[in-house]
Amino acid sequence: MTWWAVVVGGALGSVARHGVNIATARVMGEPGPWSTATVNMVGSLLIGLLAGALAGERLSMSIPTRAFLLVGILGGFTTFSSFMLDSFTLMQMGAPLRAAANLIGQVVVGVLVTCAGYYLGLRL
Repeated sequence: MTWWAVVVGGALGSVARHGVNIATARVMGEPGPWSTATVNMVGSLLIGLLAGALAGERLSMSIPTRAFLLVGILGGFTTFSSFMLDSFTLMQMGAPLRAAANLIGQVVVGVLVTCAGYYLGLRL
């Protein structure tokens, strides 16, 4: 059941992201970093809101529903929101250096891997 919740949620999140790309391209002339920034910030806000509501026991949901929303929809919409929640959780756990390493490491390595893939792709 949980796997299907992630599959369906991921599909919906991916379609939503594509919609943001199209809307941003119409408004800005190109999707580029504006659509990415939009989905990343919206996804971060939503995952933070849901995580806070769950932690504060203001919201209750089953494991399949949680997987559908957090992993599926928001994961399909953006992985940035999960990245931010992981970093926030490390800070909340009293591990600010691990949180900083996670933030800096993923950003730097992500850019380097993107560059490597790009240049590798040019040579294929």
